[in-house]
Amino acid sequence: MSNSSVTHEFIKGLPKAELHLHLEGTLEPDLKLALAEKNGIDIGQSTIEEVEASYRFDSLSSFLAVYYPAMNVLQDESDFYELAMAYLRRAKDNGVVHVELFFDPQAHTSRGVSFETVIKGYHRAVEEAPSLGIDAALIMCFLRDFSAESAMETYEQALPHKDLILGIGLDSDERDNPPLKFAEVFARAKADGFPVAMHCDIDQENSIEHIRQALLEIGVDRLDHGTNIVEDPTLVAYVKEHGIGLTCCPASNGFVGDDMKGKEIVELLTEGVKVTVNSDDPAYFRSYISNDLYILAKKYELSREQVVQLVRNSFEVSWISDEAKAVFLARVNEYVATQN
Repeated sequence: MSNSSVTHEFIKGLPKAELHLHLEGTLEPDLKLALAEKNGIDIGQSTIEEVEASYRFDSLSSFLAVYYPAMNVLQDESDFYELAMAYLRRAKDNGVVHVELFFDPQAHTSRGVSFETVIKGYHRAVEEAPSLGIDAALIMCFLRDFSAESAMETYEQALPHKDLILGIGLDSDERDNPPLKFAEVFARAKADGFPVAMHCDIDQENSIEHIRQALLEIGVDRLDHGTNIVEDPTLVAYVKEHGIGLTCCPASNGFVGDDMKGKEIVELLTEGVKVTVNSDDPAYFRSYISNDLYILAKKYELSREQVVQLVRNSFEVSWISDEAKAVFLARVNEYVATQN
C-alpha cells in the first residue's frame, strides 16, 4: 500500500500503546503557569508565550536544565493528579488505549515533596484513566545522575506502594552514569518481580557499552531510545532473538540531537526488531504520539503496513498480560480493516 494512505487522520485513529512517556515531561505551559499561581511560586515567567520561549534546548543537558526547575510548581497531591490527567486527555485524543507512565520520584523528594504525595496523585489519575478509555500504569524511574544509594533509598520508599507500580526504569543524564552503577537496585527489583527498562539515549559517550551493559549484565526487558544499537550487529541480533523492545522517540531525538534517528528506526523495523514510537516529553518537544508517528512516516516514506507494525510492536512489548495484548491487537486489526 502506498505512502499516500498514511494520513495524519489514519494514524490518529489507530489504537496505540505508549511506552516511553515521562509524566513530568507533559507539563504544558498553561498548566505550569496555573500551578505556579496556585502555589505562589515565582517561575520567572508570567505568560504562556514566556513559558514556551523557555522551552528551548539543543542537547540532553540543556533540556534537563529547563526540565527539572519546571517541576517546582508541582507541590501537592492534586498537582500530580492534574498533571497526569491533562496528559491522559491528550492521549485519548491521540488514540492511546494503553500507556505505561514514567515518573521520577527523586525529582520531587529531593526538593521536599514526599514519595507518598507523588505516587498518590499519579495513581488517582491512573484509576480514572479507564473513564477516558485508557488502560494506564506507572513505571518508577531512578535518576541516574543521583547516587546508587539514593536509588536504593527510593526503592525502599516505593515498597509500601509496590502494588501501584508496574515496573522500574532509569533515566536522566547518562554521562558518567552507566547502567552498572545501578546493578544492585535493579537486581533487587528483578528479584521482586518487576520488569525493568533503562534509557540508553542517542549518541551518548559509550553508547554501545551502555547498551551492552543494560542488555547482557542488567538484563533489561526493554531499552528506552537505544537506536545506537545498530552499531553492533550482535546486539541487534540479541534483542531480535529475545523480543526486547526499543521505545524510540523521533521528535525528541530531533530536538536534542542532529536528527530524529528515523533511518535507524526504519532499519531496525525492517530487520524485525520490536521498535516502537513514543512521544517522550511531549510538552517540551511539541509533539504527541500521533505526530511522532506521522513525521516519521512522512520523512521516511513508511507504508501503512510499517506504521501499523510499529503500533503492534508497542502492544507486543508492553508489560501487560498476553490476554490483554490480544484484545488490544484485535482492536488494531479491526481498525485497519475499516480503513480504505
